[in-house]
Amino acid sequence: MGGHGLAGGIHRAATDPVLPGDITARARDLGPFESPLIWLALASAAVAVLAAVIALWHRRRARRWGFTAFGVLLLLAGVTALNSYVGYVRTSDDLARLLQRGPGVVNLAGRLLDDGDEAPSAPHAGAGTAAAGQRIDVVSLPDPAHGVPSGSNYVVLPPGYDANAARRYPVVYLIHGYPFGGPRDWLTSGDAPGTLLALQRAGVIEPMIVVSVDLTAGNPATDWECLDVPGGPQLETYLAHTVVPAIDRRYRTAADRAHRALGGMSGGGFGALNIGLHHVDEFATLLIALPYDDLNDSVGVLDGNRAAIAANTPRRYLPAMNFPAPVSVMLAVGTGAPTDVTTAHRIADALHARGQEAVVHAERGFNHTWHTARATLPYLLAFADQNFRVSPATS
Repeated sequence: MGGHGLAGGIHRAATDPVLPGDITARARDLGPFESPLIWLALASAAVAVLAAVIALWHRRRARRWGFTAFGVLLLLAGVTALNSYVGYVRTSDDLARLLQRGPGVVNLAGRLLDDGDEAPSAPHAGAGTAAAGQRIDVVSLPDPAHGVPSGSNYVVLPPGYDANAARRYPVVYLIHGYPFGGPRDWLTSGDAPGTLLALQRAGVIEPMIVVSVDLTAGNPATDWECLDVPGGPQLETYLAHTVVPAIDRRYRTAADRAHRALGGMSGGGFGALNIGLHHVDEFATLLIALPYDDLNDSVGVLDGNRAAIAANTPRRYLPAMNFPAPVSVMLAVGTGAPTDVTTAHRIADALHARGQEAVVHAERGFNHTWHTARATLPYLLAFADQNFRVSPATS
């Protein structure tokens, strides 16, 4: 088995990848549960029910049941309209997993909808992920010593992984958003399995492993921001010192920084930026969707610890940061979120000023939502592949 090039990682000039039109169209496509026709139909039904209530106003029972139905339909129209905008629930599998997070009857409904397949479906990929040769493992990595009681990390293995015992693969780690995010989100809302298959089939990228990391610390309702929380879970340490070494032990990874990328969306994007800058010895490539560089309203999780706040605010420390090894960063935004655009360019400028490579990719009309994360994921993965190929892993 040959080496993997220079461990420090030498990048060619960072560029925004140019992708085939069918790849980008697929990533921008709406899932069946995101269609605006759903909320429009529900809203129309609500209006029809209200009209019927008015017509039958003299009937007391009709008024009571009519207003109840009107309220339920209006609520469902609002929820589905929000989902159409955000792009969180794409398929029945997504809905089942979301309902299973709830209590009682809601959880039961989710279990009844569940098809029993632990690997999320890839509705745009033709055959299912299993038929395509792709494998998705769930690796449980609890780490009580760092305040992480459970950790279900999803590992997406490329087709052919089991057939070639000599080949090693680069790894992309992806972090979910906060709060109420989780490691399945990149597999469902983010469609990482389907995107990987589409990119590999088109010959855009070489096979890679993608790990969707669980940084919820068993409490997805808390906005942890991937931090080492004073007196709480040490999530940065968990990722860098527990998850990465465990994945390198269990799978045939190209276990050097040049073949390791860290990414995320929104709160996970902040975590990927902050952790990546803290651990340039581990990650040579950073993939940041919907970026921000300041804790803002989430600063409370650090309980006023000024040293911790300063050490975890890239907007403060990046302009004067020394880089012991080079990093290459892609920042992905939607033009419908001007704050994201401004932040991405500020981060890129700060990186350039420190001699590092950074590229901003913008999706026209998209906002700070999962639609943007899913639409930009092909670019982020292709960008990582560009960097991996500089020091190719050999069989």
